[in-house]
Amino acid sequence: MKINEKEFFIATTLRICGSLEIEKALHQCFMYIKDFIPADRVFLTCYEPEYTRFRVLASATQEGGTIPDMKIPVPEEPEHIYKEAHAPEVFRVDCVECHPILKHVINHVGKESSLLVMRLILDGRFLGSFSVQAKGKDRFTEDHARLIGLLNDPFAIALSNILRYREVLKLKDQLDDDYHYLQDEMRHIVGDEIIGANFGLKGVMELVNVVAPINSSVTLLGETGVGKELIANAIHSLSPRSDGPFIKVNCGAIPDTLIDSELFGHEKGAFTGAIARKRGRFERADHGTVFLDEIGELPHKAQVRLLRVLQEKEFERVGGTDYVKVDIRVIAATHRNLEARVEDGRFREDLYFRLRVFPIEIPPLRDRKSDIPALVQHFMHTKNMELGLKGFPTLAQGAIERLMKYDFPGNVRELEHMVERELILNRGKPLQFHDFLISPGMHDLRPAKNTQEQKFDLDEVVSDHIRHVLDKTGGKVQGEKGAAALMGIKPNTLRYRMKKLGIPFSRGYGQPPKEKQ
Repeated sequence: MKINEKEFFIATTLRICGSLEIEKALHQCFMYIKDFIPADRVFLTCYEPEYTRFRVLASATQEGGTIPDMKIPVPEEPEHIYKEAHAPEVFRVDCVECHPILKHVINHVGKESSLLVMRLILDGRFLGSFSVQAKGKDRFTEDHARLIGLLNDPFAIALSNILRYREVLKLKDQLDDDYHYLQDEMRHIVGDEIIGANFGLKGVMELVNVVAPINSSVTLLGETGVGKELIANAIHSLSPRSDGPFIKVNCGAIPDTLIDSELFGHEKGAFTGAIARKRGRFERADHGTVFLDEIGELPHKAQVRLLRVLQEKEFERVGGTDYVKVDIRVIAATHRNLEARVEDGRFREDLYFRLRVFPIEIPPLRDRKSDIPALVQHFMHTKNMELGLKGFPTLAQGAIERLMKYDFPGNVRELEHMVERELILNRGKPLQFHDFLISPGMHDLRPAKNTQEQKFDLDEVVSDHIRHVLDKTGGKVQGEKGAAALMGIKPNTLRYRMKKLGIPFSRGYGQPPKEKQ
């Protein structure tokens, strides 16, 4: 029977490219080509040069396709049989046990077998091979080899696609694993327990537990530094969306010209520099939660688009025409007076009412001073680990009483920075909390002997202290008499702080300290 080679090529190509599940595609090919070529089994292998071996990706017989994931080592000497350009594209193997490479698979194909092997080459690169096995010797002819040779391109493309597909799946699994790891780390860092949940934040947490299980929008109100992001994360963690992403957007930190692209993404070519499609924050938050911090700073145009997202659960990317559907929950936060912004036209009234479905006001730290002792202990532990300090810090007598008399205009964030500053300055000694900003109307609790002008910026204080110690050690960071040892921290931690604060590692450091006159 005369074979129509064009029809054979098209029919086989459609089958091998018909599925990314290579074992199914290979089985469909086997069922077709067995009517034209003697075949009891077919194999698709890829070449792994880093291991000098072949890996059998899939095989197929009359019963179906399988993924044996079998590895075939390749001796260095006969490697050219497959790789070199002058090697035949398709060759017959009439004696498997005599072949330098295929003798390693004799247990899988049997001694009394013939093989027809086609090297798969794409863009000059050797990828692997497609092999046909038939029981018995001398089963294949030159006509069979020529017919199989017609399939080099489609089989090489299919092999390339399946390898890339598997790489994508591998990367996806890695990303999923990294995501769950980071989610666990975030929960560990933030903590499953909100400090003050049973005291100053008890009323807030009761509202959190009420609203978390439902999908309503939430607006968190409170001064800067009260912990709005922490409460937003608690709402997300207690919601049915806890396994989904928690995407934070600081509306006041994104330039007006980029806000649409950051929130809603853009299409390739939407503007100069848009060299590829980019997913926005809302698209990344699909099936999760978007936390819009400082919502009062959102530009007017972005407010219009946000309103559509809240109402229709869809938006268009910048430069796009298709609508992107999303399933998200929005938690907004602000320290601004949104009502006043609505009155003066800086915030849309309809968006204001859409967001303020369930407002939660977080009290400032001065109104919940009973939380201060627990917060101090929490920050002492976390900052001590973060700074790499030795031992566990303690509090001096009267330290908590001094803190309780302070109004903390910067709220919890100010207390956190205050604890960090004390840990750095005291270097293992009990924390005193003598030197901190005094609230209006309070008595100055600092020692009277401190008559120099007081600095309150944490980075400036830390920078001055590190420079002072480096001057004492002649710029020496590491070692028994180095600055790190004197400060009671690890050298790498000190170097990190120096780099962060812009303190050079030379600049005269390295010179011996000047002797006192």
